[in-house]
Amino acid sequence: MGAAGHADLDLLRRLDARAVRSSVALVERLDAGDLGRPTPCAGWDLAALLGHLTAQHRGFAAAALGHGQELAHWAVRPVGGDVPAVVADHRAAADEVIAAFTAVDAPDRPFALPEFTTERTVPAIQAIGFHLIDYVVHAWDLARTLGLSYDPDPELLDAALPIALAVPDGAARRAPGSSFRPGLPVAEGAGSLDRILAMLGRAPDWRAPAR
Repeated sequence: MGAAGHADLDLLRRLDARAVRSSVALVERLDAGDLGRPTPCAGWDLAALLGHLTAQHRGFAAAALGHGQELAHWAVRPVGGDVPAVVADHRAAADEVIAAFTAVDAPDRPFALPEFTTERTVPAIQAIGFHLIDYVVHAWDLARTLGLSYDPDPELLDAALPIALAVPDGAARRAPGSSFRPGLPVAEGAGSLDRILAMLGRAPDWRAPAR
């Protein structure tokens, strides 16, 4: 890829870092007792969601550094009840993936993503797009779980929307542990965030019980 490909990569990882930092800021608002709260992710309480988010950061960081095929990097660690330790571990994993993406030197650098496919590698620019859409949506999950606001900027949503449109809506979304459920109807006149959420199986009006 030429200069345009490198510019697209630079933009995508800058936006990905923005999405990641937004999710970290929400995690840092956790209080004691929040880890058992329900989330928009079917079957996951907040502890399970945080375990997934932290593991995905470490898995994608390993993939960016050429070690993604090693399944240990993707393993979800048990989330204990020590909230400051949970927050610190998540923040450290977020820092790892942002740094690893910064070191990627080409849009077509191969990423091994065994949770997506073991049959081929994925170009860096596509893999970072997967990571970005995950954290745009999961930041919303965190915000709704904790009763906090989440208002991603238009530039981030403009980048995330076509990625959401490209996510296959097939049987894999019904598998245990899938980040996204089958798509829901998109309301007429819905904004970009609500369109993204509905396409990836989230009901935009979902609310958790009051904290």
